[in-house]
Amino acid sequence: MALNKLRQLDQDSVGITLPKDDVRVEGLLDENGQLQSDHHVHIRHVGDGKWSVELVEGLEP
Repeated sequence: MALNKLRQLDQDSVGITLPKDDVRVEGLLDENGQLQSDHHVHIRHVGDGKWSVELVEGLEP
């Protein structure tokens, strides 16, 4: 099991890194391993120590 560290982003936010291999499987990276475009995700707290992350399609940039 890979572990990822929570990081302080600013006064109101923390972030976590998604493994590139997982993002690649979703088809979100180009041939150079860079994000193809802007993407949005919905993050929801679902229980003690548990969150869900869901890719949201169809939003205008």
